[in-house]
Parts: sequence; C-alpha cells; structure tokens
Amino acid sequence: MIPKNEYAPYFEQYLKLVAVVEKSIVENLESSQNEFDTLLTGLPKNKQEFSYEEGKWSIKEVVQHIIDTERIFNYRALCFARNDKTNLPGFDQDIFVNNDNANDRDFAEMLEEMQTLRKSTIQLYNSFSKEALLRIGVASENKMSVRALGYLFSGHQKHHVNILKERYLKD
Repeated sequence: MIPKNEYAPYFEQYLKLVAVVEKSIVENLESSQNEFDTLLTGLPKNKQEFSYEEGKWSIKEVVQHIIDTERIFNYRALCFARNDKTNLPGFDQDIFVNNDNANDRDFAEMLEEMQTLRKSTIQLYNSFSKEALLRIGVASENKMSVRALGYLFSGHQKHHVNILKERYLKD
C-alpha cells in the first residue's frame, strides 16, 4: 500500500479499491477504464439521465464528475511532478455538477471523452520519472504524492462504477 503520508485520509476509501501492490499505476488505469467502458457502453437512453433518488446525480452527471475530477487531479499531478510548490485549491464537486450541463450532452461523446482523457492520463504517467512519482504537493490543504494521485484515478472511477452497479443499474 502507499504510505499514509502520501495522501489525505479521505482518499483511502478509493485507494483500497485498486491493486496497488499487484498492478502498476498504468495497469490500474487501463483495467478500471475497461470496466467503466464495459458497464456504460450501449447504455439505453432512458437510463442515461436516470437517478436512483431525488437529489442524486444522474448517470450522465456521474460520468461528467469522473471526467472533471480526473482533469483537476491531472493538473495537480503535473504540478507536483514538476516540483511546483504552489498550494493548489480544492474544488466543490456539487458546484461543478450543478453547472456541467451533463444531461444535455450526447452520452457516447461523453464516454469517448473519458477514453481520450484516460489515454492522456496514461501518457502523462508514462512520462514521469520514479523520482517525480514520489514528489508531494499540497492541494485542498492536504499533502498528496504524484504516485497516490495515479492510483486515485482508478480508485475514484471504481468507486463510482460500484455505485452505478449497486444503485443505478441493479436491474
């Protein structure tokens, strides 16, 4: 497992979902994306805007949330890997979802965007040296290593895939 000084306690729930010891960051990124694609490709239109409960995000909003979070965390990883010591701000996921217009978007395009973003994430991580992966920066007033962020992408995606399976697509 990744040492606890490389991430905020909140993120442990996501890191527990990935094979940190058995698989590399890139292997986890590839496998979690494959699981995501298998679950959501070809999802009927009537399910795409489905929410299991009043006030909960639709499936499209969950997908957009995953995209937005990965973009923000990629920026963090890049800054930390390049040894930028700027304390980076947090973000409010609910403000993002309330302003993302996800339910007006084409679902297939959203899935393609996530595939493209994940390929970019993989390329970014392939560019990092072993030393860069161990660098630590601060975002949302919490320390985080580039390595922990790499595994976090997969864990965050798996977390939402699990919720989609359990609460949205259980039929």
